[in-house]
Amino acid sequence: MAHDHKFRFGVQVSTASSAEDWKHKARKIEALGYSTLYMPDHFIDDQLAPMVAISFAAAYTDDLKIGHLVLGNDYKHPAVAAKEGATIDVLSGGRLEFGLGAGWMQTDYDALGMPYDPPGTRVERLEEALAVCKGAWSGKPFNLKGTHYEVTDYTGSPATVQKPHPPIVVGGGAPRVLRLAGREADIVGINPNLRKGAITADAVQSATAEGTKQKIEWVKEGAGKRFKDIELQIRYFLASITDDALGFAGAVAAGFGMSGEDALESGVALVGTVDECIDTLKRRRDEWGVSYAVLGDDTYEAFAPVVAALAGT
Repeated sequence: MAHDHKFRFGVQVSTASSAEDWKHKARKIEALGYSTLYMPDHFIDDQLAPMVAISFAAAYTDDLKIGHLVLGNDYKHPAVAAKEGATIDVLSGGRLEFGLGAGWMQTDYDALGMPYDPPGTRVERLEEALAVCKGAWSGKPFNLKGTHYEVTDYTGSPATVQKPHPPIVVGGGAPRVLRLAGREADIVGINPNLRKGAITADAVQSATAEGTKQKIEWVKEGAGKRFKDIELQIRYFLASITDDALGFAGAVAAGFGMSGEDALESGVALVGTVDECIDTLKRRRDEWGVSYAVLGDDTYEAFAPVVAALAGT
């Protein structure tokens, strides 16, 4: 597969022990050559609120992009999310990547007494929400009468710095949401299928190499001619710089009913020496078109040599 995108790297961070720790993380991520600091959006554990936290990360840095991986659409009205996002885009000087998802983690819904609708309903609502966001960023009054949202003569503000709007990130692991992402998003995350509302063995097994290729085909079906303009992104959940790739992968994979060999070929695995990981990323860009790699808070420092070798190439 021909690729039209240079390598970019992001880090997904969810929390910090103090203001100073958050400042240190943001500045270190930027200094190591990462493009973007991302935050998830959940109500469990000690996660920070993403809109607030990425605003501070932007203030602490000069060029680092900040974004969501991803906001849960059901947690607030999309017009509110669009306004908050536009504000961050303005105050950061145009550095926002706006991630919006259908919502998947059932424990979030259960904890707050929200109905956990079937996947099709949540994806349908996400599609309307994306239309609301784009309308809010259009700079013109717009109307929308959908099944889930109704907007009447609304003009969103402030105007975003990035035109026509900040890059939109949508990810998923099932046909309907990935076709939607192909139609509407600028950056598409190729994820495990989380239809059961939790990270299960089925979800992990859906991220095989063949499964990843199928997911990219669904993105293509939705995107049509605009596919070449989309950045494909993978969040590497199984990631380690190690001389014993098989041993590392095997220890983790056993709990999900997979072999170490299959785990190493998983679309969400990036394991090996620095050179091996560089080769894996190059091969996946050539074969899959994936150019945007996202690491976690616990692995981004170890992967700095990989970032130094590939970012921007």
